[in-house]
Amino acid sequence: MALRPRASSQPLKLTFFQSSKLNSFLRPRAVSSQSGSMLEDELSCPICCEIFKDPVVLKCSHSFCRACLKQFWNKKKARRECPVCRRKCSLTEPTVSLALKNVAETFLKEHGCRGATAGTGAGDTGKQAVTVDFKCSTHEEVLKLFCLDDFEVLCCVCHTSKKHLGHRVCPIEEGAQDLKAELKNELIPLKKNLRCLYEAKQECDDTTVHIKNQTQATEKQIKEEFEELREFLRREEEERLATLQKDDKEKKELVKKKSDSIARDILTFSHAVIAIENEIASSDVNFLQNYTNTKKAQIPPKNPEKVSGALINVPKHVSSLKYHVWEKMVDLVQYYSWLSLTSDLTSVANSGSLQQLPDNPERFGHFVFVLGSEGFTSGRHAWEVEVGDKVEWMLGVVKESIDRKGRISGCPEGGFWMISYFEGEYSAMTRPSTPLHLEGEPTRVRVQLDYDSGEVIFSNPVNMTPIYTFNDFFTQKLYPFFCPGANINGNNPKPLKICPAKVAVWNSATW
Repeated sequence: MALRPRASSQPLKLTFFQSSKLNSFLRPRAVSSQSGSMLEDELSCPICCEIFKDPVVLKCSHSFCRACLKQFWNKKKARRECPVCRRKCSLTEPTVSLALKNVAETFLKEHGCRGATAGTGAGDTGKQAVTVDFKCSTHEEVLKLFCLDDFEVLCCVCHTSKKHLGHRVCPIEEGAQDLKAELKNELIPLKKNLRCLYEAKQECDDTTVHIKNQTQATEKQIKEEFEELREFLRREEEERLATLQKDDKEKKELVKKKSDSIARDILTFSHAVIAIENEIASSDVNFLQNYTNTKKAQIPPKNPEKVSGALINVPKHVSSLKYHVWEKMVDLVQYYSWLSLTSDLTSVANSGSLQQLPDNPERFGHFVFVLGSEGFTSGRHAWEVEVGDKVEWMLGVVKESIDRKGRISGCPEGGFWMISYFEGEYSAMTRPSTPLHLEGEPTRVRVQLDYDSGEVIFSNPVNMTPIYTFNDFFTQKLYPFFCPGANINGNNPKPLKICPAKVAVWNSATW
């Protein structure tokens, strides 16, 4: 079957145009042209898109030119990974693929031989192939030429016709070679783009796997933490009920003692009443004779006192029941005389007036500071403090041995790890202090203490943004620290409030 010449503006059709000198060589390959192209793709380096030169293979089974791979790794500097799948590679030299090297060299040799045959091969076999397959359907002449203006294959008669008069014409093999080279150049960016797409697809796949792992890990953590929370609540319930039963027993015993005392008084007074009534009922002589003794034996009246503290203190057992972990967070013994605390001990403010309180060793002498009632020597702990729109405050942790009566140094060297807000500026209390530039003004501050790791982390729990982190080595018991700031002429009366709604339970292995 002869190939019909046709006008076309698509260069891709030119892959089938061959000269009479090559037809006998190319005709057996016509059926397998696609497989040949696929072979060339398989023998191409994903980095340079050329046939492999000194190929090496990685553990992920991807192959590259040695020079291309080294150049890629040099750009990555410290990271060594596969350019295709991004899997990490060992620091050892990649393995040379001798089999792939031999196939690539053989392919290049055959490709070179075909080019030489196309330039010199004018044998009988070529003529026979032209007669069979490559003849002009109009003139029945051998197709030897290619029109560069119309992009058509021509025979000698077509070349001399008026249609192609004055057109640029070249041999078929030259036209095919030039246009193939042009397409190969256009193929390079396409292959590079394809490699980028493969990498992007691989990244999406890796992200999907990572999301799955994250979901599984987070689900496991949520279940574990809620299980711990349920266990915590069960223990709290048992302790609360046990405390209530103990209170019930004590109150009943108190009331019983009072009741028994009143019963004895009733018996005494009953006997006295009966004796006096008997005397009154006796004869006048006997009454008068015994009047003095009866008068002396008269019992003074008793007004029974009400039992104090006899009823169950219900608020003690049920107030802030959901957040029992926060009760007595602030220590009554330690706070400064100018401070005022709410009844539930979860808020502290500078009252602006001095209170008459004992000057015990634990109480601060000159500073409006107050500490938490519980200190920590290990583990992870966290609490949130509502600062609202206060114009001045300080928060953090302090070591147990700080001087509470004399001078202090409000920095880590002095045993203070804290941040402050003063005159519209946020600072980390280091030496010298570190200015903090925050996004907006936080109304709540979260303080996280990881004693074992030596970290005190401050963050904004509303928008989940970090504020500042101290890193140190702790050797003493640490206490939560609160300072509502000065309150001069009532300019800073609002309290610092511990937020009990944000209760967290951590597994010992996770933060």
